Amino acid sequence: MSSFMREAGEWLQSIVLAAAIALVINVFFFQPTKVLGHSMEPTFHEGQRIYLSKVVHTLGRLPGYGDIVVIDSRVDRPRKFADDLAEPVSNVATLVRGGSPSGHYIWVKRVVGLPGDVLEFKGGKVYRNGKALTENYVKEPMRYSSPGKVTVPPGHVFVMGDNRNNSSDSRFIGSIPADHILGVMLF
Repeated sequence: MSSFMREAGEWLQSIVLAAAIALVINVFFFQPTKVLGHSMEPTFHEGQRIYLSKVVHTLGRLPGYGDIVVIDSRVDRPRKFADDLAEPVSNVATLVRGGSPSGHYIWVKRVVGLPGDVLEFKGGKVYRNGKALTENYVKEPMRYSSPGKVTVPPGHVFVMGDNRNNSSDSRFIGSIPADHILGVMLF
């Protein structure tokens, strides 16, 4: 019986170590997630899985123009390290059993503005620093327009869905703080 207990203890130790390594990888480096909703059509469709590099989030760097990012849309509250620990566990559990990861506050969007950029929305187009963006990835011409201009603050990005007429994004919640960018899509 003691050899059985010893072997069971070794197995348990290996399982706990593997789980800890997987958690570290998911929190700091690499994470799968699932696309929810239709805001990124035609680029992505609901239920598709994407894989994120979390290095941007871990190092506090900003993504570049056109990067597809996953954000925490709750910009009215500060993010905590506990959020970074809880979300990967929740995402993996729901991906395994099916369902939606992390709730409706985790959004997949495209970066259209970086700190200091001045954005305008008119004539079905997005203008960055006075020049219309060429966006071959959008689903259809945007119906949204705004008489004013938006300046992206330091340490923030401005994100939009590719399905501009069916997307909750920075037009409605404001620019996204760097610590709310959870990762950049790898594939």
